[in-house]
Amino acid sequence: MSNTRKTTAAEGQKHDGFTVEERDAMKQRAKELKTSARRGAKADTESEVLAKIAEMAEPDRAIAERLHALIKAGAPDLTAKLWYGMPAYARDGKMICFFQPAAKFKARYATLGFSDEAALDEGTMWPASYALTEITADVEARIGALLRQALS
Repeated sequence: MSNTRKTTAAEGQKHDGFTVEERDAMKQRAKELKTSARRGAKADTESEVLAKIAEMAEPDRAIAERLHALIKAGAPDLTAKLWYGMPAYARDGKMICFFQPAAKFKARYATLGFSDEAALDEGTMWPASYALTEITADVEARIGALLRQALS
């Protein structure tokens, strides 16, 4: 998420702290946790992820659809679920990676991010998120390699 900042009156709201988008993401996460607690661990969360992807505007939707297909094919043991209102993929209930659409935080590019549960360690410093503007054959290969490493 982006840094906190003060929204000006010219932007329509006046507050200190989180942006409107960040507050919305936190509200979505609280709703996800409440829903998850009510329905139990065996719920069909993939349909929720697919519905969230379908709501996205282009090019985020095309990237998210392709990424979802790549993850399901390359790591079928991962469970699709929502995380802060974004598509995420978990193993044994622990989030491994997620897709952050560019539009969610008005960013220049979408992001494929990995949690600390992903085994991406390389020495004392390594990337944990990757900018995505489109998914090409080379990008698909890189994502596949990252998933294999993350799950090793």
